[in-house]
Amino acid sequence: MTDKPSYSDWQAKADKEVKGRDLTWHTLEGFDVKPLYTAEDTKDIDPGLPGFEPFTRGPYASMYTGRPWTIRQYAGFSTAEESNAFYRRNLAAGQKGLSVAFDLATHRGYDSDHPRVVGDVGKAGVAIDTVADMQILFDQIPLDTMSVSMTMNGAVIPVLAFYIVAAERSGVSQDKLSGTIQNDILKEFMVRNTYIYPPEPSMRIVSDIIAYTSDHMPRFNSISISGYHMHEAGATAVQELAFTIADGKEYAQRAMDTGLDIDAFAPRLSFFWGIGMNFFMEIAKMRAARALWHDVMEDLGAQNPKSKMLRTHCQTSGVSLQEQDPYNNVIRTTIEAMAAVLGGTQSLHTNALDEAIALPTDFSARIARNTQLVLEEETGITNVADPLGGSYYVEALTAKLVEEAKTIIEEVDAAGGMTQYVASGEPKRRIEQAAAEKQTNVDRGETVIVGVNKYRRETEDEIETLDIDNHKVRQSQIARLEKVRSQRDEMACQAALDALARGAAQKEGNLLALAVEAARHDATLGEISSAMEDVFGRYDTKPTPVKGVYSKAYAEDNRYQQVVQGVDAVEQRLGRKPKIMIAKMGQDGHDRGANVIASAFADMGFDVVSGPLFQTPQETLEMALAEGVDAIGASSLAAGHKTLIPELIRLLKDAGRADIKVTAGGVIPQSDYQFLRDAGVQGIYGPGSNVIECAADMLRLLGHNMPPADDEVEEAAE
Repeated sequence: MTDKPSYSDWQAKADKEVKGRDLTWHTLEGFDVKPLYTAEDTKDIDPGLPGFEPFTRGPYASMYTGRPWTIRQYAGFSTAEESNAFYRRNLAAGQKGLSVAFDLATHRGYDSDHPRVVGDVGKAGVAIDTVADMQILFDQIPLDTMSVSMTMNGAVIPVLAFYIVAAERSGVSQDKLSGTIQNDILKEFMVRNTYIYPPEPSMRIVSDIIAYTSDHMPRFNSISISGYHMHEAGATAVQELAFTIADGKEYAQRAMDTGLDIDAFAPRLSFFWGIGMNFFMEIAKMRAARALWHDVMEDLGAQNPKSKMLRTHCQTSGVSLQEQDPYNNVIRTTIEAMAAVLGGTQSLHTNALDEAIALPTDFSARIARNTQLVLEEETGITNVADPLGGSYYVEALTAKLVEEAKTIIEEVDAAGGMTQYVASGEPKRRIEQAAAEKQTNVDRGETVIVGVNKYRRETEDEIETLDIDNHKVRQSQIARLEKVRSQRDEMACQAALDALARGAAQKEGNLLALAVEAARHDATLGEISSAMEDVFGRYDTKPTPVKGVYSKAYAEDNRYQQVVQGVDAVEQRLGRKPKIMIAKMGQDGHDRGANVIASAFADMGFDVVSGPLFQTPQETLEMALAEGVDAIGASSLAAGHKTLIPELIRLLKDAGRADIKVTAGGVIPQSDYQFLRDAGVQGIYGPGSNVIECAADMLRLLGHNMPPADDEVEEAAE
């Protein structure tokens, strides 16, 4: 009988087969992933059993063998009427719960008639201005039995108040309501930026909602602590884990500081993760999250096992979806959905194939929903609890993620907690650094994206996209606003708003309770938000993109050096560096793309001005003129490009500065390209664009004879 082969025996054989090539995979997390894992890698690891502490293998013993995960679709667009019809069609087709997407005007606390939201109403979610809108949104949907998830943070107080009052008016008391409100404001200061108030009053809002729901809404989750938006902003798995768990710890601590018993509210806390294409890393991330949360809650003194049990919703990645060869997105979403399920999610939203460029159509939403139904009904995945438990690789990866995330959490604790750590700007800086590094890997072809930087098709399939008539939606919302205001008891409404303002100023009373009373008197979302804004102020930040990522990654790249030399040539001609402004107009706070462009262009030698978030076209014009820029790169991720960018170009012409070049980048459907060109846009860079080629194209627009790349990315390919 021969001895059992060892790892070194395997390694010797593998080395011979690959001629000594190093098979170690160096991940973006900084992990050195071996090409083989054995029992030796897990000899000191005991993941336990599903349903038992520390819950690494799942929060429930039976997992999907008893009940499958909840199938959700994140949806909302245009008017409440349109969204309601979409919800009802989806529910009839097998969807089990609702997940509501609000438009950016709503997120930022503005009524639809506010001048700052002209291009945002109804575009990236549903417009909600009043309780009447919320009633229409849930018309014929039984709120006493339907679980409702609402992605809302900035305007969380009026939106949750409207939901409570709309349910009351349909005959459903608030104690019967089930679902989740996101209410995760710390993450907004890091990545998504749909905040309204400064950090400290925002944290008071979070605490007040936890307290109110604990007293009045026992079936409702008061907060969904979100790593998803960090994931989409470019965070590594370790960063997403550490910062999200640290956010949860901060919320729990703040609630306890108000006198709440941890076991009274902790069982209603939930989490939300983004699921990307690194299949096993995403599975391990979810298992690690449960172990980390268990330990955090034990440290905070939780006694009830349900307080230490991390329950989660997941959503497949939006940033992994591509405009090029878009039907590949069905494959990507399926792989990500499998990772979420094998990681043990409690509910799941699958993105649609067209969401790289637009809101989903009924056709694409059906495919996304059926992806989950096929996984649930046809694969056998639901027949075994934690089927990957015991995998040498998965268990070792889980343990590594726990270890690395704990190191960052300790740094956060040393800084005084997550509120202070967020205020320092460090988590935002780290995530932006990771995002820039990811983009360089894609641009250099080190990270392969099929159909984008490898196996590119000569011509792309045109797919039907959903287009929202923003002007029509806004006029409809304004008409309803005027009707509600004309029919309400104005004195009673104003008295309720005054009481809310006093409660905010005097730090007395529960803000959600006061807002519910205002909603009962038909106060609008903007009025409730303003009552608090008058006391708290409106928070604002200016982007500070990271430096040096591109220059380091491309130090030996010939094409990069061509661009750098081109910038030098333009500088010699102008007597100064070519100056570009990166503009974020409208109420969209997603700034990953804008920050990556600003970072890369600065590294290549451009003088880059990063405009503040949430500018109007007029404010962008004024800043561009004051800074003396040569070009404006307008970043659009929320479908406002057809309104806001043409308006900027008109204002430039009126100011006698049509010479300032305007380009557009971001999530822009191919079908909109000609519209933008006709409006005067001189370069369009959609999803998947190579950043170096964007810079080369900018040099051409500035009059430099930039040579083409050997394998040049077509203009408007990104």
